[in-house]
Amino acid sequence: MRVTDVTRTTRSCRTSCLWEVETVKRTLAALVAGLALLTGCSGVEAGSPKADSSLPSAKVTLSPVDGTKDVQVTSPVQVTVVDGEIESVALKSPEGKEVKGTLTQDRTGWTTAEPLGYGKSYSYSGKVVGSDGKPVELKGSFTTVAPGSQTRATLWPSDNQIVGVAAPIMVKFEAPVQDKATVEKALKVTNSANVQGSWAWLNAQEVHYRPEKYWPANTTVKVEAKLYGVSYGGGAFGKADVTSDFTIGRNQVVKIDNPTHRLKVFRDGQQVADYPASFGKDADPELTTPNGTFVVMSKHDSFSFDNPRYGYTNVVKKWAVRFSNHGEFIHENNDNAANIGSNNTSHGCANLLEADAKAYHDSALVGDPVEVTGSITTLPPQFDWYDWQLTWDQWKAKSAVK
Repeated sequence: MRVTDVTRTTRSCRTSCLWEVETVKRTLAALVAGLALLTGCSGVEAGSPKADSSLPSAKVTLSPVDGTKDVQVTSPVQVTVVDGEIESVALKSPEGKEVKGTLTQDRTGWTTAEPLGYGKSYSYSGKVVGSDGKPVELKGSFTTVAPGSQTRATLWPSDNQIVGVAAPIMVKFEAPVQDKATVEKALKVTNSANVQGSWAWLNAQEVHYRPEKYWPANTTVKVEAKLYGVSYGGGAFGKADVTSDFTIGRNQVVKIDNPTHRLKVFRDGQQVADYPASFGKDADPELTTPNGTFVVMSKHDSFSFDNPRYGYTNVVKKWAVRFSNHGEFIHENNDNAANIGSNNTSHGCANLLEADAKAYHDSALVGDPVEVTGSITTLPPQFDWYDWQLTWDQWKAKSAVK
């Protein structure tokens, strides 16, 4: 064979092989394009993860979540479900007691219906079923706040009590309150006359409530001191809620005018009694019956009076009605009958004849106002109950909520 023939044959083979390679490339490209088209029609992007059809559809949220600490005992505990329903749910204390709760009508939510205990660990349990029929187990736990101390509160007036139109509402605490504003916000007063009032802190352990003017007669009043779970500051928390439903009685006001030696009683704006009296010594600031609006604090069939500074102890008098813990009473003093109605000779009290003292005593309610005028002395607002010795603006300024 000639060299030229060999060369021609080699070129022909090389050309044929290249054609075959190109043909294969075009075929592969067509197949890839076809696969890409098929993939695009399926709606799944290349490289995206496939959904795991083995997982249940229900999504459960626990509040508080598993492992939460220092949960407030009054915060609602909730279970909520999306794409499913609650089949059963329970929240239990360490003692195994189940906490009361309410389930929504569509069974997608559950909320506690009572407060929790301090310093306890609570556990969830139960079952949720998804719309796909697959179950989800409820599991988790959390711990409530543990107070450094628990402070008890008392409330006056008490349930079903009938009091006078000047009666303040009083909440007293067994230990000083640091966070007065937070505590005050937990106190609520409603009444049938829709009268508005204000709280005022007399000291760190006592807060009072009164309206701007005397309560309307025959008003019913409800007080709710929802103090359980409330932080008092300094690690102290409220020990328990206290509530009261009481009634304001008839409007009765005592008016004492020192120079006239008369004690008058007004009911519903009309004078119903006018008693001769002997009040505190006019010229002595320490012994005079002081000016101010006071409140009947207590009633006694008899009371023993002691004042060693002025030379007497265990002097018992009848029909004693206290209207200030500075020491002022309205009471019987027949031993001073010669001065009753004509001279002021007592040590600050209002002396009446026995029959008049009993009549007044029997008519009085704790909470009635006693208005004193004409004295040389005005008592400073520091002796209980001095609520009505402050102007309305002064009173509101003593609120911790601004």
